[in-house]
Amino acid sequence: MNNKIRVARAEARMTQQELAEATGVSRQTINAIESGKFVPSTLLALKIARTFGKQVEDIFSLEEGE
Repeated sequence: MNNKIRVARAEARMTQQELAEATGVSRQTINAIESGKFVPSTLLALKIARTFGKQVEDIFSLEEGE
């Protein structure tokens, strides 16, 4: 799964810690999602997208063959 969290954070001038606090997870969780080591739950993906005022599909996408 690909994600554009880092880009969305940069556009919003938001740190990983600020996103973590806004979504109720740890900064390490945000880091793991950004780096592709962790796939978020549907609930967390929705919270992340809502934090940026975007649709889930604007932040997350499937890789070819997934």
